[in-house]
Amino acid sequence: MLYNFLPNALQYLLASFIASQPLERPTRSLTFSLRHEYGLNAASRPVFADTPSHFATEAFTVDTRDVKTHRPQSQRVFTSARVRRAQADLSIWDEDEVVGPDVSSRNTLLMLAKMTSNAYYGGPGEKGWYDLGPEWNTSYPFGWEPDADGFRGHIYATPDNSTVIVSIKGTSAGWMVGGGGPTVKKDKLNDNLLFSCCCARVGPTWWTVCDCYQGGSKCDENCLEKSLVEDSLFYPVGTNLYNNITYLYPNSDIWVIGHSLGGSLASLLGVTFGIPVVAFEAPGEKMAAHRLHLPLPPSLQHITHVYHTADPIPQGACTGVSSICAIGGYALEAKCHLGQVIRYDTVTRLKWSVDSRTHAIVSVIDEVLTKDIDWSDDEDGKEGERPKREVPRLTDEADCVDCYAWEFGNFRNTSLTTGACGH
Repeated sequence: MLYNFLPNALQYLLASFIASQPLERPTRSLTFSLRHEYGLNAASRPVFADTPSHFATEAFTVDTRDVKTHRPQSQRVFTSARVRRAQADLSIWDEDEVVGPDVSSRNTLLMLAKMTSNAYYGGPGEKGWYDLGPEWNTSYPFGWEPDADGFRGHIYATPDNSTVIVSIKGTSAGWMVGGGGPTVKKDKLNDNLLFSCCCARVGPTWWTVCDCYQGGSKCDENCLEKSLVEDSLFYPVGTNLYNNITYLYPNSDIWVIGHSLGGSLASLLGVTFGIPVVAFEAPGEKMAAHRLHLPLPPSLQHITHVYHTADPIPQGACTGVSSICAIGGYALEAKCHLGQVIRYDTVTRLKWSVDSRTHAIVSVIDEVLTKDIDWSDDEDGKEGERPKREVPRLTDEADCVDCYAWEFGNFRNTSLTTGACGH
């Protein structure tokens, strides 16, 4: 090599320079295909179905990156910490590094968004289904048997099964995604349990999903947590689904994606199992994680939320008795997210008005991710000189507070001290 013929001093300087440079790992792409459908049957048990062979032309390609994650040492240890309410116990986690989606790539976000959108449909050929290109040849849908009325989605896998993606369907409501369907009732129950401040009490005439309201702006916290643990239908179904998938694919990296309610559930599974997550337009799930007593790992960088500023739902702004959410029977008041956030400022950049109709994943795909838009900001340098950014920079919501106007405490046990706090 030419390097061997350089003077010793120059060799030393060159070696020092190379050693000082950050190691750049080459970007690697993965190709996924649809393998299974899954969901709940009439007995609320997860059901899998293999995708018909004539769907074998659907495929997706995404860019990847190495992602640091923390996995619980075992589910027994994780469950023990939940029971003890030891959410800050860092001793239960093992650090790991896995292959995850490259969220700085617009193509990757676009492909994942299309896969997420397809969770609302039974399979290729249905109106609304996105063609994912020749790289994705098939999927396994779940929850699409005729009697299923709950958890639905699709399972994608690479040809060598090294990586599996679980896409979870969000809320089916006509004003949100363009259609209803049999899952509407359970979707609404889960939305109102997970994302309302107090049992979905928006006004005095509302039917609430639990009886924890104590008058005024007071809510019994123990009651809330008990109701969420006992009645939240989808979180335990999601953990059961994940365990089934790890049985089918014991040596695979697993990612979870979802839109709206599906994105928040994906994030809760990401916390539980330490797996990469990308959630689109999801209501804030931080409060739900607290009420479910989920232990939180030292880092949540493996969870990424993607939303835009014209959508009031992920910002907890579709509230009040006159809001379209309340008119539809939804109390989507949570705004604080776990992990990192990619926020598209469509109000400033694209002059969009804040409108819950932009919540649909189709709006994100067709009007944001497919458009060649520069999302750079002042931190990238002076306007006209800064490099183009195809995806907004990652931020977090560390200072976010949910339900600040409510007082939470043990109001049903007068011997205990009550406290006012947000979650």
